[in-house]
Amino acid sequence: MPMDAREIEAMIRQALPDATVEIRDLAGDGDHYAATVVSAAFKGKSRVQQHQMVYGALQGRMGGVLHALALTTGVPQE
Repeated sequence: MPMDAREIEAMIRQALPDATVEIRDLAGDGDHYAATVVSAAFKGKSRVQQHQMVYGALQGRMGGVLHALALTTGVPQE
């Protein structure tokens, strides 16, 4: 069963409470999403580390329940 965009957003916000999260369903099938996540927790982290933090928030669902997630991450503009 596909993941709902609201569930993805809630899981990311639980791990990164300050995050601004935008989720888009790319194919309309509930399996292919794009996410933009902006959080101060990413400051000083490489893109790979930022993405790992988001994937960690999804608790192992990537590649299983959640088939594909195009991810863009960043830190808030000051």
